[in-house]
Amino acid sequence: MPQDYTVQSIERAVKILEQLADEREGLGVTELSRRLSLHKSTVHRLLATLMFFGYVEQNPYTEKYRLGMKLLHLAGTILERMDLRREAHELLKELSSEVNETVHLVVPDGNSAIYIDKIDSNRTIRMYSQIGRKAPMHASAVGKAILAFSPNDFVKKVIDEGLEKYTAKTITDPGELMKHLENVRKAGYALDDEENEEGIRCIGAPIFDYSGTVIGALSISGSTVTITADKFDFFAQKAVECARSISLKMGWRIE
Repeated sequence: MPQDYTVQSIERAVKILEQLADEREGLGVTELSRRLSLHKSTVHRLLATLMFFGYVEQNPYTEKYRLGMKLLHLAGTILERMDLRREAHELLKELSSEVNETVHLVVPDGNSAIYIDKIDSNRTIRMYSQIGRKAPMHASAVGKAILAFSPNDFVKKVIDEGLEKYTAKTITDPGELMKHLENVRKAGYALDDEENEEGIRCIGAPIFDYSGTVIGALSISGSTVTITADKFDFFAQKAVECARSISLKMGWRIE
């Protein structure tokens, strides 16, 4: 939308919410002011308004601001009307129970993938991922599963945005990524071997709709201690089978 059509105060409030969404521990007025290049008094007034309506809350001990529970209500309303999440949920629970690892469900969101469902394993160590968080397309199993079956112009757009390096294993060379995606297409699944986060491995499989368009992906995620190389084939098989079952529920038909 052209900037001429935006309301400045609303635009600034949205930017505050976006900043807080990326900071689990919250942010103070000074830091928000610095990041947004706004006067502290302006930031304070906007925060006060957002707090009044429940979209922001303040930690009484640190005095930092974080997202409020009102946003959870709004997000829940959106998630409930998402057919993919509703149709996939029970299958994801079955998959997580079978492999005893955390299972994620994502959909494309711009040049990233966004988590819309998560089933935790019974293990004491829990994944840091959260519903609503984003995963990089080029450095996550779910992202690469989506990219591999997406149109070339979308892949090019992701590459043109820059392939950020998250760990020593992240693929940052465009040519290497294209070859990697070709292998994903042949195999039917993608592997994230500590490419997004050190110590974490994920195996992702694409999900398709009635038209054969990739609309999301799921992943089995865990530590390198539990997802070892000798288990790759087993986990890949289970991920692909679950993704196929969800795709069939979304109207996809095997050609």
